[in-house]
Amino acid sequence: MMKKPIVMFALMLSMGVFFTSCRDTANENETDDMEMSDDMDDMNDDVNSVENDLEQAADDTGDAIENAANETGDAVENAANEVEDEVEGNDDY
Repeated sequence: MMKKPIVMFALMLSMGVFFTSCRDTANENETDDMEMSDDMDDMNDDVNSVENDLEQAADDTGDAIENAANETGDAVENAANEVEDEVEGNDDY
């Protein structure tokens, strides 16, 4: 007579464990999906940030080249004026 309650208890315990573990697995899958979605969003943000940084670096490089060219042009023009003044005798020295 004791067999039937023990079997019923074992059956109820196994059903409880089964449904609890299935529910937890479903929640874990949902959490994993949300984490993966967050990770993808973070990765997209990082890619956009790198893209913006590269674009800014390219712009800065272009500006630096333009400034260097202007400075070089000014230096050549000043040197030409100095030579001209020296040849014409208008030199300050």
